[in-house]
Amino acid sequence: MDQLRAGARLRILLGHLGHPSAAVAHSTSGTASPASFQPQQFQYTLDNNVLSLEQRKFYEENGYLVIKNLVSHADIQRFRSEFERICRKEVRPPGLMVMKDVAIVKSEQNLSEKSVTKIQNFQEDEELFRYCTLPEILKYVECFTGPNIMAMNTMLINKPPDVGKKTSRHPLHQDLHFFPFRPSNLIVCAWTAMEHIDRNNGCLVVLPGTHKGPLKPHDYPQWEGGVNIMYHGIQDYEKNNARVHLVMEKGDTVFFHPLLIHGSGRNRTQGFRKVCVHVAAALRDDELETKILRYMKM
Repeated sequence: MDQLRAGARLRILLGHLGHPSAAVAHSTSGTASPASFQPQQFQYTLDNNVLSLEQRKFYEENGYLVIKNLVSHADIQRFRSEFERICRKEVRPPGLMVMKDVAIVKSEQNLSEKSVTKIQNFQEDEELFRYCTLPEILKYVECFTGPNIMAMNTMLINKPPDVGKKTSRHPLHQDLHFFPFRPSNLIVCAWTAMEHIDRNNGCLVVLPGTHKGPLKPHDYPQWEGGVNIMYHGIQDYEKNNARVHLVMEKGDTVFFHPLLIHGSGRNRTQGFRKVCVHVAAALRDDELETKILRYMKM
C-alpha cells in the first residue's frame, strides 16, 4: 500500500512539474513603493518593488492579500466561455478531470455547468492556461515565489446553486494537504473572482494568521447531505478563531499561503466561478532529483 501511495504521489509530482508556466475584502491595491527592508523581517514575501510595505506586512501577518480589479472582464469572459465549452464536451483537453456535485449529479444526468463543481489540471487547455501566464498575475506571484515560476496545480472551481443538501460548501482546509512538494513558503495560490461574490453565493472565508501554524490532519467532514470528492477538511481547528469573509468583485484576486485555513459556504443564488492556480518556485535539476528520491521513499 505504501509503495502504491508513493507511486501515485510521484506521478502527481512529475505531472505538475512537467508544465512550467511562462469582513469585506481588504482593498490592498494602489501605488506600490519599492521594498527596502531588512530581509529577516519577512518570512512569507520576497524583496520586490511591487508590493508596498503595507501590503507586505499585511500578507506576513494574515497569510493572504487581495488585489482589486486585477484581471480584466474580457479575460474573465473568455475563461467562462471555455469552461462552458468543456462542460458541453466541445473540447476535451488531455489529462483534464471533470468533477460533479454529489447531490446535483443525481438530478442532472447531462454534464453541464449546473452539475460540474470543478475542473482539475487544465494545463493542457491553451485558453484556460493563459490565466497562468497573465503578466498582471505573474507580477504578484513573483513577490512570493521569486522569478523562476512553475504552475503546480490548476483548477477552476464552480459553485452551482445549492439544492438544499449544503454540498456546495467547501470545508475549512489547508491546500498544502494536497501537495507532495515543498517548501511551503515558496508556494502561493492565485484565486480570481469571476463575478461578484459574497456570503449569499459562498464567498471565500479565511482564518487570518493560520498560515503560521502547522499542517493539520484532514479528512472528509461528516455532513448529512454528502461531501464532494476530494473536499477534505480540518477536523481540529480552533472554533473561536476569527473568520473573514472575502466579499470580492469580478476581477479581484486574492493571493494566499498554502497553510492558510480557508473554505467557503453554500451558494444560495445562481452560482459563480473562479479560477484558482497554485504556483511555486521552480526547481533546479539537482533539487528535482532529490525531491523525487525523497517521495519514492514515503
